[in-house]
Amino acid sequence: MSEITHPIQSTKTLIKALIIAIVIAIILFITLVLPAEYNIDPTGIGQRLGLTILAAAPPAENSALSGESSTITFREDETTIIVPANKGLEYKFHLEQYGNLIYEWSTDNTALYFDLHGEPEGDSTGYFESFATATNSEMKGSITVPFAGSHGWYWRNSSDDDVTISLKTQGNYEVLGLR
Repeated sequence: MSEITHPIQSTKTLIKALIIAIVIAIILFITLVLPAEYNIDPTGIGQRLGLTILAAAPPAENSALSGESSTITFREDETTIIVPANKGLEYKFHLEQYGNLIYEWSTDNTALYFDLHGEPEGDSTGYFESFATATNSEMKGSITVPFAGSHGWYWRNSSDDDVTISLKTQGNYEVLGLR
């Protein structure tokens, strides 16, 4: 019966493999990561591969709140909203195009009709786009909005008692609040 032996790598071979791995990592970082993440393209390869577009910041748009250019930063919020008996209300956020809102809301087990929708910034026609409509006592998820503007919920309380909503949100947005 023959014996199987595993060759032991010499220190010289391991160092050579490590140096090759570091060189490959540096090349990938310079040619792919820098152009895609930071729009830094010293070789020009990132532009030819279309990677610099990934890092290009969108042009600043006028904020619906202040009329000036603004940067919307990441935030987390928790709020309580009371929907009066037999009434409806809206709670909104301002998001830039392709902004993401992570949300979770719930009531005290009273189902409400809701419409999660958005209205484009600067639109005066009354257009809005519904993303989800249902009747439920809770909802959890996230949405990436297709256009800049106000986005949020319309809740309708058909009961004879006020309903309290607990709303938690995360994302890059500005709170517009009750509308």
